[in-house]
Amino acid sequence: MSFEAAVHAQAIDLDRLSLEMCAKAGSGHPTTAMSLGHIVTVLLFHAMRWSPDYPDYPTSDRLILSEGHAVPVVYAAAAKLGVKVGTDPSSMRALSLKDLETFRDLSSALEGHPNPVEGFPFFDAATGSLGQGLSVAAGLGEAARLDGSDRRLYCVVGDGEAREGQIAEALDFIVERGLNNVLTIINCNGYGQADRVSGQQSPEVLAAKLEATGFTVRTINGHEPSQIKQAFDAFASLGGDDKPMAVIARTVKGWGAPSLQGNGWHGKPATGEALKRALAELDERRVELTSSLTQTDSFEILPPAEAAAFEPGSFEIPEMSRLMKSMDMDSLLHTGRLATRKAYGLALRALGRVNPRIVVLDADVSNSTFADTFAKDGDLASRFLECKIAEQNMMSVGVGLSAAGKIPFCSSFAKFITRGYDQIEMAINSGANLKIVGSHSGITLAADGPSQMGLPDVAWFRSFTTTRDSRGNPACYVLQPADAYAAYALTQVMAEYEGVCYMRTLRPETEFIYSDDTLFNLGGFEVLTEGRDVVICAAGYMVHEANKALDLLDKAGVSATLVDLYSLPFDADKLLDLINANGGYVISVEDNYGGGIGSAIADVLAASGDGFTLDQMFVARVPKSARTPDDLLKYCGISAQDIMMRVMKLLQVA
Repeated sequence: MSFEAAVHAQAIDLDRLSLEMCAKAGSGHPTTAMSLGHIVTVLLFHAMRWSPDYPDYPTSDRLILSEGHAVPVVYAAAAKLGVKVGTDPSSMRALSLKDLETFRDLSSALEGHPNPVEGFPFFDAATGSLGQGLSVAAGLGEAARLDGSDRRLYCVVGDGEAREGQIAEALDFIVERGLNNVLTIINCNGYGQADRVSGQQSPEVLAAKLEATGFTVRTINGHEPSQIKQAFDAFASLGGDDKPMAVIARTVKGWGAPSLQGNGWHGKPATGEALKRALAELDERRVELTSSLTQTDSFEILPPAEAAAFEPGSFEIPEMSRLMKSMDMDSLLHTGRLATRKAYGLALRALGRVNPRIVVLDADVSNSTFADTFAKDGDLASRFLECKIAEQNMMSVGVGLSAAGKIPFCSSFAKFITRGYDQIEMAINSGANLKIVGSHSGITLAADGPSQMGLPDVAWFRSFTTTRDSRGNPACYVLQPADAYAAYALTQVMAEYEGVCYMRTLRPETEFIYSDDTLFNLGGFEVLTEGRDVVICAAGYMVHEANKALDLLDKAGVSATLVDLYSLPFDADKLLDLINANGGYVISVEDNYGGGIGSAIADVLAASGDGFTLDQMFVARVPKSARTPDDLLKYCGISAQDIMMRVMKLLQVA
């Protein structure tokens, strides 16, 4: 039997299928797929330990296709192997060659770029927005280490993609963490979309960069079966303190079909005579390369290890006051004030103690976000991942951890969370169970100035509250606790929820509003004071400022209802009833740019068809440094006095 001939034959079949499915769809990236035919063949038919019947089995080796546009070659292999597909685990079926004709069809599981939630669970995360897959692989690698699993993670990265900054972040992270269970495979086919890749992404330069970063590097011919096998065998033999390994694969974009090679074929399917010619060229290569192939040639897929029984774990944590007393923090309780960021840290520690799935990630600010409360607990330290100043990598590592069954909490300053917006959107597309916490949010940060303040975050995350995820739930919940009790409870609620949540926390110490007895729910809100003239809806720090405004309004003879609108989305009908009971007048107050809770209320009011009057207060100018939060609240026009004046104007009270 000739292993090389068998690989060539299988790769040519996959290349042919890639061409045909893209031609049928009228779109796709067949030439990129063809550059990976041999590598995918050796991976799926030989090197990886997995089962086509259970493509998402928890101990399986995994393939992460960071250059997601190359996915036709994986679909082709999956069809030949009969990989199970479907969104319902109870009714999954084997993928067939006929199914490849549905590539990119609305009803098909075969998305244009990989996405597990659409019915192709062989993949762990949605990819295609370039630069993210290697971080996902690192997250899977970290999870395997935590679980004591020997599963191996193979990640294919494009050479042009390798210029993405997140790739550098992931490479640093993999070496720093010693993740030698992750194999970085760079597909060096020499072309991007518009033209050739930069010389900085040549095989020679990439190899030098990887070696300088700390990898053991093998450069191979990506169409030579024996070299591919030797590289993968070397990776499989790594252990102990061996350095992480990377493979530079020299490949040809459009391999086997010279008429499709060179520039101008990226994302362009061959059709008509061009398709016939390319298929004929592949047939010629088959004759040339498989003369030693016999009918007995075959591959053996090694099965994954047996999975341990899944233990879901508990989320019941002690009350915040009881936890603080047990940690000798009574004096803080007696002050009646505690920053929400500190309560977040306490909740993480409590959650970590009762649930082994909790993993905490931070981006070099854990002593400010108070994620270090978790890290400093010796029993939990192994589940704390310091990602340093690399927020994009942190978010995608979280996606990988989520895919492995963990519950990742990713924290940084709310301002720096913005760097991971693309990664968070891809996490939502993937159906990831990601929890994101942005500390130092809003203008109450004061002295550090706008470069450190999260201000557009509520509007961005709020956009996801208006749509549904693959489970039929809001694609993201936005949470803004006003005090420590709320932050502590909402952190627990986030952990219990299967899906993406974003919570804002604050640097200033804020007064207690609630107690251990208050229940908080996703989609809920609290009515703190009931009036008859106007509803004031606020969140986070602005609840305290609005509370001050109530006293001023009371002296002016105005009776106001104060709502802590801590969750987006919220119970729309319940809020409408409150507004109706206050004459239809409502004002929103928030310490962020527009498009947040005020816009959410406006949508609800508009949809109701009733007559209402809404005034929105938010940060309507770029802030600057100030000595105190009060100074900046006045500067931006959202102080208690400003709220009182806007209410009086809204009600047309002299």
